[in-house]
Amino acid sequence: MIDKNEELENELIDKNESAETEGGVEETDAEETVEVEDEDEEIVDEDADEVAANILKLKSEQVSLENFDWSKYNNKWDVYSKDERDQLSTMYDKTLSTIVENECVDGTVIAMNKREVVINIGYKSEGVVSLNEFRYNPELKVGDKVEVYVESQEDKKGQLLLSHKKARAMRSWDRVNAALENDEVIQGYIKCRTKGGMIVDVFGIEAFLPGSQIDVKPIRDYDIFVGKTMEFKVVKINHEFKNVVVSHKALIEAELEQQKKEIIAKLEKGQVLEGTVKNITSYGVFIDLGGVDGLIHITDLSWGRVNHPEEIVQLDQKLNVVILDFDDAKKRIALGLKQLTPHPWDSLSAELKVGDKVTGKVVVIADYGAFVEIATGVEGLIHVSEMSWSQHLRSAQEFLKVGDEVEAVILTLDRDERKMSLGIKQLKTDPWDNIETRYAVSSKHKAKVRNFTNFGVFVEIEEGVDGLIHISDLSWTKKIKHPAEFTQVGDEIDVVVLEIDKDNRRLSLGHKQLEENPWDVFETIFTVDSIHEGTVVEIFDKGAIVALPYGVEGFVTPKHLVKEDGTSAKVDEKLEFKVIEFNKSAKRIILSHSRVFEDVKKAEDSASKKQVADETKKATKKLKSNLEKTTLGDISELAALKEEMEEQQKKALQKDK
Repeated sequence: MIDKNEELENELIDKNESAETEGGVEETDAEETVEVEDEDEEIVDEDADEVAANILKLKSEQVSLENFDWSKYNNKWDVYSKDERDQLSTMYDKTLSTIVENECVDGTVIAMNKREVVINIGYKSEGVVSLNEFRYNPELKVGDKVEVYVESQEDKKGQLLLSHKKARAMRSWDRVNAALENDEVIQGYIKCRTKGGMIVDVFGIEAFLPGSQIDVKPIRDYDIFVGKTMEFKVVKINHEFKNVVVSHKALIEAELEQQKKEIIAKLEKGQVLEGTVKNITSYGVFIDLGGVDGLIHITDLSWGRVNHPEEIVQLDQKLNVVILDFDDAKKRIALGLKQLTPHPWDSLSAELKVGDKVTGKVVVIADYGAFVEIATGVEGLIHVSEMSWSQHLRSAQEFLKVGDEVEAVILTLDRDERKMSLGIKQLKTDPWDNIETRYAVSSKHKAKVRNFTNFGVFVEIEEGVDGLIHISDLSWTKKIKHPAEFTQVGDEIDVVVLEIDKDNRRLSLGHKQLEENPWDVFETIFTVDSIHEGTVVEIFDKGAIVALPYGVEGFVTPKHLVKEDGTSAKVDEKLEFKVIEFNKSAKRIILSHSRVFEDVKKAEDSASKKQVADETKKATKKLKSNLEKTTLGDISELAALKEEMEEQQKKALQKDK
């Protein structure tokens, strides 16, 4: 016996089967009330919709089977006993699930179209979820198990309201933590780019995928990954800030590690392999050998000079390389490209020899010299000392720059060591070859001041011909403590050649010798005891320097600086000085100011003493004469004369004191 409800359900099943036979569930949607859009044209099966509506209406009314009047639909229900009816009711109730709002449950996709997904959770009605909530899973299909969140058992239309997005959000952190603990592989949807990487939707959580963790090889275009669903591993979780970091690279590293071991196990030094340029850096090129990377250092790209590897190779270029060395433990492989071609030194002309002239291009400049490439891979060094005959310390940058085409002479050539030294000053005549005739002793020249030392001035007469003017040969009269007091670097100065040392390539020069020796004249002017006016120009512990006429200077000791009033002379004070010593050979004049007034006083004292002596002598002579004439009666006169003589002697003694 089949009741009315069973007839309706059977009719619906028949229509579903018919629809599936004609084109599938997605085209007819006979099991649901969802509308299907096909090129803006709505396709609806009216009969199926009517049957489904009836079923939904019956279920939504939640009529108890015990109190339901089945006689309206089938009058044969009475044939069942009460026990049989209870049994049938229990069986029917078991087909419906008891659900609670605001909880997560698992469901099955039973139908889907371009906008919506129909999900059965075992309830009296199915739920509909927007297809946008499954965009992370473009491979979703009918029959897949999905999790949903029960928002409401029924809305105003009696429809079960479900949300897949909320369900994923509620369970996402549990799943993410479990994935990290269990080292689980998960799926994620790459939403967009961000600084340093990508944003990935994992279980509804926005996780960060660093650019370095997308693949084992460098990524040049991040945009090609946007919108893709890929597998990842959770590598880090920050619970405080709710940050999740995922990696796709971690999934393939293990596999690549095994490939590396297998490839390295088969490697041999000298083996030639084909590889692809994977990455280019300033120091070399990384080559993909099919699962393992090797490095061609910049020095192994070409026999010639390479400023940057991009001059030789390009990304994704396929080329043959030779294995130079490898390390099993560190899995490092050193590769070479230039080793596949013969060394340029091996093809260097056998006729090339020392003394030959060659032409090349400056490829490297250093302070100590320049490297010139005379052929690809064949270089010679021009040391800075071989760039000029000058003895001055200079840098190579003053003579050459990178890219210059230069001609040079081969100075040394070692084919075994593959070394060559060159010179460019040898293209000019050595100025010291005929130095005796060009710069004879006593000849006068102009020179340029190059450098100072405490003992003299180094000058250059011409390039390669230098000389020294000793500090004592700068001036006849001035006492020079440092050459900087007399001249400046870069100044032009007149010199006379005093001595030539050809072996050591040195000239002894003088400046004061351009004039006659004024000390020959000074000897007649500044005689000992002569007095001259001078100005104190400098005072120090041991004495003072006094400027005298004719540009000459004298020296005064401290005790000879004392003036007549007992004070000492000061700087810039003009006084009279007496010459107490003149040394022509040492060019030294010793002066004294104190002697000037001391000698005058002594002269005055000497004159006074002489006068007293003369008067005493006269008085004595008179006394003697009177004694010869006197008699005893003239004793009183004699006493008077004696007293007069003693008085004169006393005055003379007091004056002496």
